Amino acid sequence: MSALKKYKSLSTDGRFAVVTGASAGIGAATAEFLAADGWHVVLAARREEKLREVEARIAADGGKSSVLVLDVTNQQSIDEFAQNLEEVTAGRGIDLLVNNAGGARGLDSVLEADPADWRWMYESNVMGTLQVTRALFDQLKDTDAPQIINVVSMAGRAAYRGGAGYNAAKFGETALTDVMRMEFAEHGVRVCQLDPGRVATDFSVNRFKGDVEKANKVYQDNLNLTAEDMAETVRWLASRPRHMDVETILIKPLDQV
Repeated sequence: MSALKKYKSLSTDGRFAVVTGASAGIGAATAEFLAADGWHVVLAARREEKLREVEARIAADGGKSSVLVLDVTNQQSIDEFAQNLEEVTAGRGIDLLVNNAGGARGLDSVLEADPADWRWMYESNVMGTLQVTRALFDQLKDTDAPQIINVVSMAGRAAYRGGAGYNAAKFGETALTDVMRMEFAEHGVRVCQLDPGRVATDFSVNRFKGDVEKANKVYQDNLNLTAEDMAETVRWLASRPRHMDVETILIKPLDQV
Protein backbone atom coordinates (compact mmCIF):
# COMPACT_ATOMS: atom_id res chain seq x y z
CA MET A 1 0.00 0.00 0.00
CA SER A 2 1.35 3.45 -0.90
CA ALA A 3 2.15 6.03 1.78
CA LEU A 4 -0.66 8.23 0.43
CA LYS A 5 -3.25 5.47 0.80
CA LYS A 6 -2.08 4.68 4.33
CA TYR A 7 -2.32 8.29 5.50
CA LYS A 8 -5.49 9.01 7.45
CA SER A 9 -6.81 12.53 7.87
CA LEU A 10 -9.07 13.19 10.83
CA SER A 11 -12.65 12.12 10.23
CA THR A 12 -15.32 14.82 10.49
CA ASP A 13 -18.25 12.46 11.08
CA GLY A 14 -20.42 13.77 13.91
CA ARG A 15 -17.95 16.50 14.80
CA PHE A 16 -18.85 20.04 15.85
CA ALA A 17 -16.90 23.22 15.12
CA VAL A 18 -17.49 26.72 16.51
CA VAL A 19 -16.37 29.64 14.35
CA THR A 20 -16.51 33.12 15.89
CA GLY A 21 -16.77 36.14 13.65
CA ALA A 22 -18.59 33.90 11.19
CA SER A 23 -20.86 36.58 9.70
CA ALA A 24 -18.41 37.74 7.01
CA GLY A 25 -14.89 37.56 5.63
CA ILE A 26 -12.54 34.86 6.84
CA GLY A 27 -15.03 33.57 9.41
CA ALA A 28 -17.86 33.09 6.91
CA ALA A 29 -15.58 31.42 4.37
CA THR A 30 -14.11 29.17 7.06
CA ALA A 31 -17.56 28.07 8.18
CA GLU A 32 -18.55 27.20 4.62
CA PHE A 33 -15.35 25.26 3.95
CA LEU A 34 -15.65 23.28 7.19
CA ALA A 35 -19.31 22.49 6.54
CA ALA A 36 -18.41 21.26 3.06
CA ASP A 37 -16.01 18.83 4.75
CA GLY A 38 -18.78 17.39 6.91
CA TRP A 39 -18.43 19.42 10.10
CA HIS A 40 -21.56 20.66 11.87
CA VAL A 41 -20.55 24.31 12.18
CA VAL A 42 -21.88 26.60 14.89
CA LEU A 43 -21.91 30.11 13.43
CA ALA A 44 -21.16 32.78 16.03
CA ALA A 45 -21.18 36.57 15.64
CA ARG A 46 -23.18 39.65 16.64
CA ARG A 47 -25.12 40.12 13.37
CA GLU A 48 -27.76 37.38 13.26
CA GLU A 49 -29.06 38.41 9.83
CA LYS A 50 -25.59 37.93 8.32
CA LEU A 51 -25.21 34.59 10.07
CA ARG A 52 -28.51 33.47 8.56
CA GLU A 53 -27.13 34.25 5.11
CA VAL A 54 -24.11 32.05 5.77
CA GLU A 55 -26.38 29.34 7.18
CA ALA A 56 -28.50 29.44 3.99
CA ARG A 57 -25.44 29.06 1.76
CA ILE A 58 -24.25 26.09 3.80
CA ALA A 59 -27.67 24.46 3.64
CA ALA A 60 -27.83 25.01 -0.13
CA ASP A 61 -24.59 23.05 -0.44
CA GLY A 62 -25.93 20.23 1.74
CA GLY A 63 -24.00 21.15 4.87
CA LYS A 64 -25.02 21.44 8.51
CA SER A 65 -24.84 24.56 10.64
CA SER A 66 -26.49 26.32 13.57
CA VAL A 67 -26.68 30.02 14.38
CA LEU A 68 -25.94 31.40 17.84
CA VAL A 69 -25.51 35.12 18.40
CA LEU A 70 -22.29 36.03 20.22
CA ASP A 71 -20.57 39.25 21.25
CA VAL A 72 -17.06 38.26 22.33
CA THR A 73 -16.65 41.52 24.26
CA ASN A 74 -19.69 40.82 26.49
CA GLN A 75 -19.38 38.20 29.23
CA GLN A 76 -23.14 37.72 29.55
CA SER A 77 -23.37 37.04 25.81
CA ILE A 78 -20.51 34.55 26.07
CA ASP A 79 -22.13 32.74 29.01
CA GLU A 80 -25.45 32.50 27.17
CA PHE A 81 -23.67 31.25 24.08
CA ALA A 82 -21.92 28.50 26.05
CA GLN A 83 -25.22 27.39 27.57
CA ASN A 84 -27.02 27.38 24.21
CA LEU A 85 -24.13 25.51 22.63
CA GLU A 86 -24.67 22.59 24.98
CA GLU A 87 -28.21 22.31 23.63
CA VAL A 88 -27.01 22.40 20.01
CA THR A 89 -24.53 19.57 20.61
CA ALA A 90 -26.87 17.69 22.98
CA GLY A 91 -24.09 17.73 25.55
CA ARG A 92 -21.64 15.93 23.25
CA GLY A 93 -19.14 18.80 23.26
CA ILE A 94 -17.22 20.45 20.43
CA ASP A 95 -14.11 19.28 18.59
CA LEU A 96 -12.87 22.54 17.12
CA LEU A 97 -12.92 26.18 18.20
CA VAL A 98 -11.87 28.78 15.64
CA ASN A 99 -11.30 32.07 17.46
CA ASN A 100 -11.63 34.41 14.50
CA ALA A 101 -13.58 37.36 15.93
CA GLY A 102 -11.67 40.61 16.35
CA GLY A 103 -10.53 43.49 14.21
CA ALA A 104 -8.82 46.85 13.99
CA ARG A 105 -9.96 50.43 14.45
CA GLY A 106 -8.10 53.40 13.04
CA LEU A 107 -4.66 53.88 11.58
CA ASP A 108 -3.58 56.83 13.67
CA SER A 109 -0.20 57.61 15.16
CA VAL A 110 0.48 56.91 18.82
CA LEU A 111 0.07 60.61 19.65
CA GLU A 112 -3.23 60.97 17.76
CA ALA A 113 -4.89 57.61 18.45
CA ASP A 114 -8.22 57.37 20.23
CA PRO A 115 -7.83 55.37 23.48
CA ALA A 116 -11.37 54.05 23.00
CA ASP A 117 -10.25 52.35 19.80
CA TRP A 118 -7.32 50.78 21.63
CA ARG A 119 -9.64 49.45 24.35
CA TRP A 120 -12.02 47.96 21.79
CA MET A 121 -9.16 46.24 19.95
CA TYR A 122 -7.83 44.74 23.17
CA GLU A 123 -11.28 43.66 24.30
CA SER A 124 -12.22 42.04 20.98
CA ASN A 125 -8.89 40.45 20.04
CA VAL A 126 -7.31 39.47 23.37
CA MET A 127 -10.06 39.34 25.97
CA GLY A 128 -12.55 37.95 23.46
CA THR A 129 -10.25 35.04 22.62
CA LEU A 130 -9.54 34.47 26.31
CA GLN A 131 -13.15 34.60 27.50
CA VAL A 132 -14.64 32.49 24.71
CA THR A 133 -11.93 29.84 25.14
CA ARG A 134 -12.46 29.68 28.89
CA ALA A 135 -16.23 29.48 28.54
CA LEU A 136 -16.07 26.61 26.03
CA PHE A 137 -13.05 24.71 27.32
CA ASP A 138 -14.98 22.11 29.30
CA GLN A 139 -17.09 21.34 26.23
CA LEU A 140 -13.92 21.01 24.15
CA LYS A 141 -11.35 19.15 26.23
CA ASP A 142 -13.13 15.81 26.56
CA THR A 143 -13.78 15.17 22.88
CA ASP A 144 -11.64 12.80 20.83
CA ALA A 145 -9.19 15.21 19.13
CA PRO A 146 -9.86 18.72 20.46
CA GLN A 147 -8.28 21.64 18.67
CA ILE A 148 -8.22 25.44 18.89
CA ILE A 149 -7.23 27.63 15.95
CA ASN A 150 -6.67 31.29 16.75
CA VAL A 151 -6.79 33.52 13.69
CA VAL A 152 -4.38 36.28 14.70
CA SER A 153 -2.38 38.36 12.17
CA MET A 154 1.08 39.11 10.89
CA ALA A 155 0.49 42.33 12.89
CA GLY A 156 1.21 40.16 15.92
CA ARG A 157 4.73 39.62 14.61
CA ALA A 158 5.80 42.95 13.08
CA ALA A 159 4.90 46.52 14.11
CA TYR A 160 4.12 49.22 11.56
CA ARG A 161 3.40 52.97 11.55
CA GLY A 162 -0.18 53.72 12.55
CA GLY A 163 -0.70 50.19 13.80
CA ALA A 164 0.33 50.54 17.43
CA GLY A 165 -3.07 49.75 18.93
CA TYR A 166 -3.72 46.80 16.64
CA ASN A 167 -0.12 45.62 16.96
CA ALA A 168 -0.37 45.73 20.75
CA ALA A 169 -3.59 43.71 20.68
CA LYS A 170 -2.27 41.13 18.23
CA PHE A 171 1.08 40.80 20.01
CA GLY A 172 -0.99 40.18 23.13
CA GLU A 173 -3.12 37.56 21.38
CA THR A 174 0.06 35.88 20.13
CA ALA A 175 1.42 35.66 23.68
CA LEU A 176 -1.94 34.34 24.88
CA THR A 177 -1.90 31.67 22.16
CA ASP A 178 1.64 30.58 23.08
CA VAL A 179 0.66 30.10 26.72
CA MET A 180 -2.57 28.34 25.80
CA ARG A 181 -0.54 25.87 23.76
CA MET A 182 1.73 25.14 26.74
CA GLU A 183 -1.04 24.83 29.31
CA PHE A 184 -3.60 22.97 27.19
CA ALA A 185 -1.24 20.26 25.93
CA GLU A 186 -1.73 18.30 29.16
CA HIS A 187 -5.45 18.16 28.33
CA GLY A 188 -4.72 16.87 24.84
CA VAL A 189 -5.90 20.12 23.24
CA ARG A 190 -3.89 21.30 20.23
CA VAL A 191 -3.55 25.05 19.70
CA CYS A 192 -2.59 26.58 16.37
CA GLN A 193 -2.07 30.21 15.41
CA LEU A 194 -2.90 31.32 11.86
CA ASP A 195 -1.35 34.66 10.87
CA PRO A 196 -2.79 36.15 7.68
CA GLY A 197 -1.06 38.95 5.84
CA ARG A 198 -3.06 41.30 3.62
CA VAL A 199 -6.48 39.74 2.95
CA ALA A 200 -9.06 41.60 0.85
CA THR A 201 -12.21 41.48 3.00
CA ASP A 202 -14.38 44.04 4.80
CA PHE A 203 -11.64 44.23 7.46
CA SER A 204 -10.47 47.66 6.29
CA VAL A 205 -14.02 48.97 5.93
CA ASN A 206 -14.52 48.18 9.60
CA ARG A 207 -11.12 49.61 10.47
CA PHE A 208 -11.98 52.93 8.83
CA LYS A 209 -15.51 52.94 10.27
CA GLY A 210 -17.36 52.54 7.01
CA ASP A 211 -15.15 54.69 4.77
CA VAL A 212 -15.18 52.41 1.71
CA GLU A 213 -13.00 54.65 -0.44
CA LYS A 214 -10.28 54.75 2.20
CA ALA A 215 -10.56 51.01 2.76
CA ASN A 216 -10.26 50.19 -0.94
CA LYS A 217 -6.95 52.02 -1.17
CA VAL A 218 -5.43 49.40 1.14
CA TYR A 219 -5.96 46.71 -1.50
CA GLN A 220 -5.73 48.78 -4.67
CA ASP A 221 -2.89 47.77 -7.03
CA ASN A 222 -1.78 45.04 -4.60
CA LEU A 223 -1.73 41.28 -4.83
CA ASN A 224 -4.13 40.29 -2.05
CA LEU A 225 -5.05 37.07 -0.31
CA THR A 226 -8.71 36.07 -0.15
CA ALA A 227 -10.93 34.88 2.68
CA GLU A 228 -11.06 31.54 0.86
CA ASP A 229 -7.26 31.24 1.05
CA MET A 230 -7.48 31.44 4.82
CA ALA A 231 -10.52 29.15 4.98
CA GLU A 232 -8.70 26.46 3.02
CA THR A 233 -5.82 26.70 5.49
CA VAL A 234 -8.15 26.28 8.49
CA ARG A 235 -9.81 23.37 6.68
CA TRP A 236 -6.41 21.68 6.28
CA LEU A 237 -5.45 22.30 9.91
CA ALA A 238 -8.75 20.90 11.14
CA SER A 239 -8.19 17.66 9.24
CA ARG A 240 -4.74 16.88 10.64
CA PRO A 241 -4.54 13.66 12.67
CA ARG A 242 -4.52 14.06 16.42
CA HIS A 243 -0.78 13.36 16.81
CA MET A 244 0.09 16.47 14.73
CA ASP A 245 0.49 19.81 16.50
CA VAL A 246 0.87 22.61 13.94
CA GLU A 247 1.89 25.57 16.05
CA THR A 248 1.96 28.59 13.71
CA ILE A 249 1.29 29.37 10.06
CA LEU A 250 2.11 32.73 8.46
CA ILE A 251 0.64 33.40 5.00
CA LYS A 252 1.25 36.55 2.95
CA PRO A 253 0.53 37.54 -0.64
CA LEU A 254 3.62 37.28 -2.78
CA ASP A 255 4.16 41.05 -2.98
CA GLN A 256 4.11 41.40 0.82
CA VAL A 257 7.00 39.05 1.62
